Amino acid sequence: MKVGGEVYALDSTSGSFSYLLAGDHRLLIDTSMPGRYAKIIAELATLGVAPDSLNGIVLTHHDIDHMGNAQALKTASGAPLWASAEDRPYIQGQRHRPGIKRVVEMLMKATPTHVDHVFSDVPLGDLVAIATPGHTPGHTVFLYDDILFAGDLVIERHGRLLPSPGIMTSDRLALRASLKAVGRLEFTWVCPAHGVPVRRGSLWDAWT
Repeated sequence: MKVGGEVYALDSTSGSFSYLLAGDHRLLIDTSMPGRYAKIIAELATLGVAPDSLNGIVLTHHDIDHMGNAQALKTASGAPLWASAEDRPYIQGQRHRPGIKRVVEMLMKATPTHVDHVFSDVPLGDLVAIATPGHTPGHTVFLYDDILFAGDLVIERHGRLLPSPGIMTSDRLALRASLKAVGRLEFTWVCPAHGVPVRRGSLWDAWT
């Protein structure tokens, strides 16, 4: 699904979207649920993107349905992996996820993956990383031109934007602060992991 310009929501990852920036600096944002590696590679091929042409893989946060194919894609592409410093221990398997996410971690296995760079250390070209703690301690969204890659900061349902469900949120007060802070930014499109890309319009007004 083409979002605009050189940005694609990969149809093979519907339900927990990965997004491709297919310009000169090719980046994959999130890697979806475990077991989708082959479908992701096949879809990238239809877009003319070979795995070894990726310049990087970027994770919004540590949840299993976002890092599920990180190791396989990293191995296939040779591309470095970016994540936040706060979420890195979970991605690398050095720390267990808390609460209900511990159950998810046990039921939905994802290979621990080495994080090569944290956002504060190495820039991502035209992709701007913005810390949005709340859903996880190190949750991060990204701005690219007029597009916000929202991760799990919000979900889309029937054309509406809703905050991350409380049961899946590590810090509800931090989440509210993150929603308000992001609302002050300029962007036209919201690309969530769950749901479909939508125009911002007035959808963020409840949190500004």
